[in-house]
Amino acid sequence: MASKNKKNSKLAIIFYGSPGSGKGTQAKLLADKLGLYHFDTGDFLRKILNNPVLTKNKEIIKERKLNRSGKLNSPSWVLKIISKQAETISKLGQSIVFSGSPRTQYEAFGVDPAGKYKPTAGLLKILEKEYGKRNIFIFDLEIPESETVKRNSKRTTCTVCKAALMAEFSSVKKCPFCGAPVEHRIDDDKNIITERLKEYHNRTFPIIAEARKRKYNIIKIDGTPPPFEIHKKIISYFS
Repeated sequence: MASKNKKNSKLAIIFYGSPGSGKGTQAKLLADKLGLYHFDTGDFLRKILNNPVLTKNKEIIKERKLNRSGKLNSPSWVLKIISKQAETISKLGQSIVFSGSPRTQYEAFGVDPAGKYKPTAGLLKILEKEYGKRNIFIFDLEIPESETVKRNSKRTTCTVCKAALMAEFSSVKKCPFCGAPVEHRIDDDKNIITERLKEYHNRTFPIIAEARKRKYNIIKIDGTPPPFEIHKKIISYFS
């Protein structure tokens, strides 16, 4: 349980979980409830990768190809982007919540087991400096692999409010929350989902074990109940 003085401190919160576990939904709900800045790394990167101005940029072409195949983007490229954004948001006095980021050990800790990238300060070290280690909370949303495939293969997203609609809403054409058109994401193709799930288990999930070793606040949450029930469980840590 977060202590009462946390209410008056800047917070840095990270949501982890396999694709479709509800990271974005819970991050948005928590951001709305506590007045946090929701930094959706996936959405932020997609906007860069699909920016028509950058269509012929060689680095963007390479990263776009990785993204659309279901593989994670280059850690050095992602870390450069998210660390800069995190520092800017902190300097503005804002608490921050990430959904699914950092995604690799290099992005998280600045350490690359494969030795491809030079050691550097990872996002968690930057967040420590900006927010303090005791104010960093990492939530791990757990769902079965079969549920991941089911949720993602039928998921639609609102083009305006960005609400992620689950399988039950797969046939709707307008968002039930704001009325805007919905879209089926290109990276929710079944083959891409399988690749994204493999990438999560091989490259992202190990971050949680390493963060636990480094004494960060790790909180496991069952991601299978309805979103409002999960939200109530999460918000209890900040009451």
